Amino acid sequence: MKIKGKLMDADGMANTFRRLAHQIVERNGGVEDLVIIGIRTRGVTVAERIKACLDSIEGSNIPLGIFDIALYRDDLQSLGGEVEFFGSEISFGVDGKTVLICDDVIYTGRTVRAAISEIMSMGRPARIQFLALVDRGHRELPFKADYTGKNVPTSHREGVAVRFVETDGEDAVYIFDKD
Repeated sequence: MKIKGKLMDADGMANTFRRLAHQIVERNGGVEDLVIIGIRTRGVTVAERIKACLDSIEGSNIPLGIFDIALYRDDLQSLGGEVEFFGSEISFGVDGKTVLICDDVIYTGRTVRAAISEIMSMGRPARIQFLALVDRGHRELPFKADYTGKNVPTSHREGVAVRFVETDGEDAVYIFDKD
């Protein structure tokens, strides 16, 4: 992996999470009936960070869950036994709730489609919203994040790496060449 540049540093990420949290509060008129679900793996950290910002702003304790979308992938049969499933951790219902799905990067749209399928199997939410820290384009399915930290046009030969201090020792977003 050859790093081409840094898109966000720690301060930039912190500012982005605060900005996104304020957008969520404004759009929803607060956080009443909001639940947050992070998509394994890096979407969980995104969800934890956005929850912390929202709880701080609103003085709340928003329910947080974790999705493992492995069983909802549209390429499951072609992968054979290569898919690891770590399980989802959802301790709340979604009926009548605003469900905020969080992920680090949106690319083809297939991951968010799988997450929506999993939510719909759990009940009937009032609405589903999607937050992506980075949108790198190249959609294969018609999904767009409701809240986006940064839009980064990329080529198919490039990738975006989101790093978190909790797992990687630093908060940063990088663009890199896959070749």
